[in-house]
Amino acid sequence: MSQEQLAVQQARRAFLTGRSKPLDFRLQQLKNLKRFITERQKEITDALKKDLNKSENGTKFFEILGLEGEINLALSKLSDWAAPRPVKKNLLTIADEVFVQPEPLGVVLIIGAWNYPIAVTLQPLVGAIAAGNAAVIKPSEVSAHTAKVMELLPHYLDPEMYPVVTGGVPETQELLKQRFDHIFYTGNSAVGRLIMEAAARHLTPVTLELGGKSPCYIDKNCDIAVACRRITWGKYVNCGQTCIAPDYILCEPSIQDKVVSEIRKCIKEFYTDDPKTFTDYGRIINQRHFKRIMALLDGCTVAIGGENDESQCYIAPTVLKDVKPESKVMQEEIFGPVLPVVPVNGVNEAIQFINEREKPLALYVFSSSNKVINQMIKETSSGGLLANDCLVHFTLSDLPFGGVGNSGTGRYHGQYTFDQLSHLRGCLIKKLNMERINQMRYPPHSEKKLRWARMLLLKQVNVSRWSQLAHAAMLAVLAVFVVKRFLR
Repeated sequence: MSQEQLAVQQARRAFLTGRSKPLDFRLQQLKNLKRFITERQKEITDALKKDLNKSENGTKFFEILGLEGEINLALSKLSDWAAPRPVKKNLLTIADEVFVQPEPLGVVLIIGAWNYPIAVTLQPLVGAIAAGNAAVIKPSEVSAHTAKVMELLPHYLDPEMYPVVTGGVPETQELLKQRFDHIFYTGNSAVGRLIMEAAARHLTPVTLELGGKSPCYIDKNCDIAVACRRITWGKYVNCGQTCIAPDYILCEPSIQDKVVSEIRKCIKEFYTDDPKTFTDYGRIINQRHFKRIMALLDGCTVAIGGENDESQCYIAPTVLKDVKPESKVMQEEIFGPVLPVVPVNGVNEAIQFINEREKPLALYVFSSSNKVINQMIKETSSGGLLANDCLVHFTLSDLPFGGVGNSGTGRYHGQYTFDQLSHLRGCLIKKLNMERINQMRYPPHSEKKLRWARMLLLKQVNVSRWSQLAHAAMLAVLAVFVVKRFLR
């Protein structure tokens, strides 16, 4: 038996014991996860320095801070999330107990990504634990040093309930042959399709957090200096290896040079004249991705940057101007520090340009006009939309995060992760009395019975706990009236 099969089997056996269902168990595991990122912070920051040249504070800022927030939120809200959720009733069920009960799905497979290997692997785990599931954790082999740190997780969490499986493509393929109750994958669309194919064999639901070319439209009627400052930050964080980084800029030709000039100023301010030696500027994950990104520059006009060093997987912050829609750099997600500027004639042409392509994970619009922003909201589709900033919507746990179409399926963060990894079970509990009122649903079916069934079934009421008895008494009177007058 392979290590992958063994991990899945032991996780399922552990889940079937029922020990993950009590809230006390879930809370303790969440506290242990928080202890892992606190006690192993030095190993985590060292690993990310080796994998992506992330600085210590950069790792704390972009990997750990959000994860701590997710854990703290789950610890404070778990009892509310897991509680039965009352729903509206109709007159026929007014005296009954009706609610939605969240329950664990079972065994979840979490396949992490390499660009933010701590955050995007462990944030879904927070939801899986909170929802009472077992989970098999598969960190990306591309960020190999961080994957090694992940192997320490079973020293903090229940080792049977939350095993870590490391390795490359063969190990992932073997995992995907197993039956899971949910698969949560973060990565690219090509692999996302393979995940869906594997999941379909077992009718396993999936959450796919993918990517795509996230457009950024700059309206000429905005503060271009502020817009470019925020875009520069959002684009070059993690050396451009961010799924929601602005992939390209759309703007009118009249402001293109101003946009390029402002971005040049911001690059110098953020990363000095020599980003290669600057602490907070990262590296491309490996030489394969380095070559892929550099090949995207073919035939383009480099306005800023372009310097590179393959031996260090270094590519300087780069801006391309007058980019044609058919150019190579516009055919795939860049996922690197290269920012094309594509001239368009106003917001209508920008919207048409966006809508002719796959739906992106994020869409950015910079404008001082609410009309322009609302038009972009109404006439486009994307996983998320952010006006006048970049990336920060990811930090809001009360805002669902996820893609649409080619950019993914499913939502997470905060309670959205809990609900995504729960079965929201509809429950109705009736009593075995007042049977006479049920005569209207039994044959023979008459017009008179249909009229009363329509009234009782289609009229929704909000029933508070305190008014339950009053409504039940009212129903009893109604039942007597119906029985006496119509159903004898």
